[in-house]
Amino acid sequence: MTEKQRRGSDQQWVNELLHQEAGVATVHHESNNRKQEVLKTCQLSCTSAAEKEGGGEDHADKQKQFGDRREGVTGARTYFYADEAKCDQHMETFIKCIQACGGTSVDGFSAIKMTALGRPQFLLQFSEVLVKWRRFFTFLASQQGSGGVEAVEHRLELNQLQEFLNKLGAKGDFYDWFSGRKEQTSGTIDMIDWNSLIDDRTKISELLVVPNVERGELQPLLAAFTVEEERQMKRMLQRMDILAKHAVENDVRLMVDAEQSYFQPAISRLTLEMQRSYNRSKPVVFNTYQCYLKEAFDNVTVDVELSRREGWCFAAKLVRGAYMHQERDRAQQLGYEDPINPDYESTNRTYHRCLDHVLDEIARHRNASVMVASHNEDTVKHTLSRMKQLGLLPRENKVYFGQLLGMCDQISFPLGQAGFPVYKYVPYGPVNEVMPYLSRRAQENRGFMKGALKERELLWKELKRRLVSGELLYRPQY
Repeated sequence: MTEKQRRGSDQQWVNELLHQEAGVATVHHESNNRKQEVLKTCQLSCTSAAEKEGGGEDHADKQKQFGDRREGVTGARTYFYADEAKCDQHMETFIKCIQACGGTSVDGFSAIKMTALGRPQFLLQFSEVLVKWRRFFTFLASQQGSGGVEAVEHRLELNQLQEFLNKLGAKGDFYDWFSGRKEQTSGTIDMIDWNSLIDDRTKISELLVVPNVERGELQPLLAAFTVEEERQMKRMLQRMDILAKHAVENDVRLMVDAEQSYFQPAISRLTLEMQRSYNRSKPVVFNTYQCYLKEAFDNVTVDVELSRREGWCFAAKLVRGAYMHQERDRAQQLGYEDPINPDYESTNRTYHRCLDHVLDEIARHRNASVMVASHNEDTVKHTLSRMKQLGLLPRENKVYFGQLLGMCDQISFPLGQAGFPVYKYVPYGPVNEVMPYLSRRAQENRGFMKGALKERELLWKELKRRLVSGELLYRPQY
C-alpha cells in the first residue's frame, strides 16, 4: 500500500467512525511510544545551562529522576530530543496528521507538541528567561505600590523605573526607548509593553537585565544563550511556520498542546509568534492554557489584551492539565514554589474564570475563539449558560467543545446534534504505538467510568421510552 493509499484509508476510517452521529468532527493527534528514545539526552530535556552551572552535584542528582518526562504523566504524549533530523521527521508526521484531518472533516483541528520540533533544553532556558523577566516586572510594580492587582493591570511609572534601575547600575535608557515606541505615552508601561523588550532583544540587549541577588548587581538576561541556541529557536519557528502553512492549505486549525510548566512559557511565546502571523483574519493557531496552574488567568488576560492591541484573533484551548503529580514532585525536589492550584475546586474556579474572560471577549469583539476541552458536565453546562446569557450562537463557530474519542459521548453527541461545534480527540499512528498511549489515557480517566455507567442508564431509559411510545426510530429535532 502506498503512503497516499494508506493515508486515504485512515481518513475513510476516521470519517466513517465519527460521522455516524451528526455534528461531531475530529482533532488529530500523532501518538508514538518508542522506548529507546526515552532516556536519550534526558538530562538535556529537563536541565538548563543555568541549573547545571549553579545547582551543584546534589541539584544534578535530583534532576536525573525527571529525565524521563513520562514519569507520573498518563494523559499526554512526551517527546525526547535526539537531533535536528529527528525533529524534521516529527514535523513530517505532523504534516500527515494535518492532511488526514483535512480529508475527514470541515474545519478540523490537528494537535502538535512543541517539544517534538526542537531541543527541549532550549525551551527550558528560554522559559527561564521569560519567567525571570516577568518576575522582575512584578517586583518593580510592587516597589512602586502597584502590587496586588491582576497582571494586566500592573503599571510602572517610567521616571521612577529609570531612576530605580540607574541606582542598580543599569546603563540603558528605558524611558526614551518606551516613549519612542508609543505614539502617545502616559509616562507608564504595563506588562505587554515590558514584554516587548524581549521581541526586540537584538537591538536593546543593554536593557535586558535582571538583579542578581547574591552579587547585588544587575546581570544580562540573555547571557546564557549561545549562537547555536539562537539557531535552534529559528529552526523551531521555521518548522512551526511550515506546519501552519499546511494547516491553512488544508483548512485545518493547528492546536499547540500545553506541556510541563518549565517548558510552557517558551512554548506559549513561540505559539504567540505564529498567532501574530496566521491569526490576522481568522483563528488558525490555537494556544493551550492549563487551568490547574496558578498563573493561568494572568496568562489568558495578558494574551487577550495583546491580541486586541495588535489586531489578531485570540484562539485558545482551555484544559485543566495533565502533569500535576510530576510538577509537584519536581517543585518539591528542586525547591521552588508549587505552580499547581492547591485543590480540584481551585482549578475549577480558575477554569471557569478563564473561560468567562474569553467568552466576554468574544461577545464584545467577535474576534476570539475558544475550545472548551473538558469532560466535566458542570463546565459544559456553565459554558452553555454563559453563551445564552451573552447571545453567542452555536453557528457563529466561536466556541467549540472537545472530548476524547470514546469518552463522554453522552455530552458530545447531544451537543453536536444541537448544532454546537464538537470535536473528538483522535490519536493517529501505528496501532502498536497508539495502544500504549490509549492505555495511559484509560488509566488517567478511571473516574470517568461513572460517566459511562450514567451514559448506559440514559440509553436504557431512552430505549424503554421509545418502545413504550412506539417511537423506536425517533430522531430529536433541534
